[in-house]
Amino acid sequence: MPIEIVCKIKFAEEDAKPKEKEAGDEQSLLGAARGAAAPRDLATFASTSTLHGLGRACGPGPHGLRRTLWALALLTSLAAFLYQAAGLARGYLTRPHLVAMDPAAPAPVAGFPAVTLCNINRFRHSALSDADIFHLANLTGLPPKDRDGHRAAGLRYPEPDMVDILNRTGHQLADMLKSCNFSGHHCSASNFSVVYTRYGKCYTFNADPQSSLPSRAGGMGSGLEIMLDIQQEEYLPIWRETNETSFEAGIRVQIHSQEEPPYIHQLGFGVSPGFQTFVSCQEQRLTYLPQPWGNCRAESGLREPELQGYSAYSVSACRLRCEKEAVLQRCHCRMVHMPDSLGGGTEGPCFCPTPCNLTRYGKEISMVRIPNRGSARYLARKYNRNETYIRENFLVLDVFFEALTSEAMEQRVAYGLSALLGDLGGQMGLFIGASILTLLEILDYIYEVSWDRLKRVWRRPKTPLRTSTGGISTLGLQELKEQSPCPSRGCAEGGGASGLLPNHHHPPGPRGGLFEDFAC
Repeated sequence: MPIEIVCKIKFAEEDAKPKEKEAGDEQSLLGAARGAAAPRDLATFASTSTLHGLGRACGPGPHGLRRTLWALALLTSLAAFLYQAAGLARGYLTRPHLVAMDPAAPAPVAGFPAVTLCNINRFRHSALSDADIFHLANLTGLPPKDRDGHRAAGLRYPEPDMVDILNRTGHQLADMLKSCNFSGHHCSASNFSVVYTRYGKCYTFNADPQSSLPSRAGGMGSGLEIMLDIQQEEYLPIWRETNETSFEAGIRVQIHSQEEPPYIHQLGFGVSPGFQTFVSCQEQRLTYLPQPWGNCRAESGLREPELQGYSAYSVSACRLRCEKEAVLQRCHCRMVHMPDSLGGGTEGPCFCPTPCNLTRYGKEISMVRIPNRGSARYLARKYNRNETYIRENFLVLDVFFEALTSEAMEQRVAYGLSALLGDLGGQMGLFIGASILTLLEILDYIYEVSWDRLKRVWRRPKTPLRTSTGGISTLGLQELKEQSPCPSRGCAEGGGASGLLPNHHHPPGPRGGLFEDFAC
């Protein structure tokens, strides 16, 4: 018959409450462990994954040759996909780009460019004073002499003013310009602006960007046509060669936009006397890519000038600023054509990136000899010169648009992020039949397994250290039998039972009910 044994055991009173708390914690942990879902094993995940071939290689079922072949096919496809993906990534990291050229539609009006011209001879020989020759000895190569023609030994002259010297001794456009026409209208020296370059005093036609002159037609006669006298009799004699000594005769010309200062000693072209030079221009609008596909300089978007001394950034302006800083650092001065801006020189190389948006003018140059015999006699009578002087000093420059169209040359990204993702998706679908959601499935499974193992490590139960406390323990009969040396009720009452509970005995009187009570 079932027996209920009630034992009352006293322990230390101070450990009663921790004991109750420990029992509650154990019950909560058991409940949580029973309620938490166990993570899926690899076979279960493989059977439900959308990754092609994974279910056949790792899913539930017997291991055999068929599964081995599927595993090899899956690994081979995965290796091929990774190889292709690496190649695509390397191609993307090279940042390839291409150049697209798009001819623009003809426009009724096109802005005419700025035309800068300089006489190759800087200083007129007849305009140089003794002080000028003394101060310009390093540039001209002429020996400094006094008024009697002797070498200067103790001569002292006041400090030179280079702007004044260039203005006085440079070739004057009013004397050089013999005729000027723009789009069929007469022009004069007043339509030119003075600008200083490495060639000294130069002149720019259509220099103001706020009032740029338009060209309404293409071809000869629709642009700028000028006749110049280069005045070779005013060229300096060569006493000795210097870095600035020139053996040429003629003018230097540069065609540029109004926002760009002339950099004529590197970007200009020469025009020789005795020829009529035709310059056919075409506007080209260039668009470059910034980093990481290119090296152009993006616009800052600020209102203040990006380069001190200039209204807008350009490569020519940047180079002039670099030259000024180098000269300023070495000799604490600047040349006249350099920007007059504050600030000192900077050490190290000066880098001038190309602006991302640039306007330049392509040129095609041709020439014919002038004058012919008849015109030589006419020009000699008109300007009171002889025919030899006309042939050696006169030239004609004709600058015009080939057509009122412009070319747009643009750098474009050849392989961008969208193309990379498209190619990766195609390779992924071809080799392993996966997508972005498949990758999310794999990541979710990895997270599930990792999180379950971390929880096991963090919530591992510790063996409690029990101390004596007060409480009541109830033992079932089955537990009592497991601890009893007697496996059955065949043991004598005074034997095994007395050994298990030596201080307990049956109370006198008849037994009643279904349970027999033992009190400790």
